[in-house]
Amino acid sequence: MNSISANLNIMIKASEKASKILIRDFGEIEKLQVSKKGPTDFVTNSDLKAEKIIIEELKKAKPNYSIISEENGTENNKDKTNTWIIDPIDGTVNFLHGIPHFAISIALRSKEEIVSGVIFDPIKNEIFYAEKNNGAFYNNHRIRVSKKNQLNDCLFVTGGKIKNEPDLPYRKSGCAALDMAYVASGRYDGYFQDNLNLWDIAAGIILVKEAGGVINNIDLSTNKNIKIIASSTDISSKLSEKLNNF
Repeated sequence: MNSISANLNIMIKASEKASKILIRDFGEIEKLQVSKKGPTDFVTNSDLKAEKIIIEELKKAKPNYSIISEENGTENNKDKTNTWIIDPIDGTVNFLHGIPHFAISIALRSKEEIVSGVIFDPIKNEIFYAEKNNGAFYNNHRIRVSKKNQLNDCLFVTGGKIKNEPDLPYRKSGCAALDMAYVASGRYDGYFQDNLNLWDIAAGIILVKEAGGVINNIDLSTNKNIKIIASSTDISSKLSEKLNNF
């Protein structure tokens, strides 16, 4: 593995430990206990178990760091400058339907900036990670955003409801974290979505940036109703024009 910080190392180890729960539960999906938070928000006992493991592992290493997590909310600890941002299962609906496209997402925000992130797809055993000024990687190989410069040659990805249909070739995958990771690795050429939560995209932000991509300005002090457009620099302005009213 390329040289990484102690913080990123513990993030990777925490995601790998939590993944064992998800892999096991995914194989017994029909037995899961599921509750509903809202029209499209589900929480499983797998979410809760995975999140508990992640938080425990991170706290062992950095007990004073604050935490924002999907299920537990915000935990302000002694160190409010550094905050772990955790989504134990991004793509819960896919998970519940036996679709092997979901991920663990962990990011570290320091002084209102995402400085490191991990997105781990346990079923495909694909791990994406990045640190500020140290590049973005997929399974220990350096990754870069797509080099395509014509929108018609591109494939984009989105999620949620779209108010105004964009004139773009796109897919919906149901996992914002992997959408971002796939943009960072050049599988998708761009990603756009609104009404997102910070934990959906925090790790993806640093991945895309360190892979040479660009993202619209995002207020990282807010946890809800985030709008994002991510792509390579080559198509950024063209994509933004197409998505003027999405």
